[in-house]
Amino acid sequence: MLVLSRKTGEALAIGDDVIVEVVLIDGDRVRLGIHAPKDTRIFRRELLEETAVANRSAANAPKISFKQE
Repeated sequence: MLVLSRKTGEALAIGDDVIVEVVLIDGDRVRLGIHAPKDTRIFRRELLEETAVANRSAANAPKISFKQE
């Protein structure tokens, strides 16, 4: 893992198309601005983890079959 220190207003580049800028630091919270192409998918990590857990639960749910008449 690369660990960088940035101050408010400073940024870092990821590849050629993504810029992450520190917009605000307030105590233990950091507000980030992300400049990226519209087709770049950006998610908060906790949402990805929640989705993965929900998908695993759904995959393990009992299967229900319906009779066709």
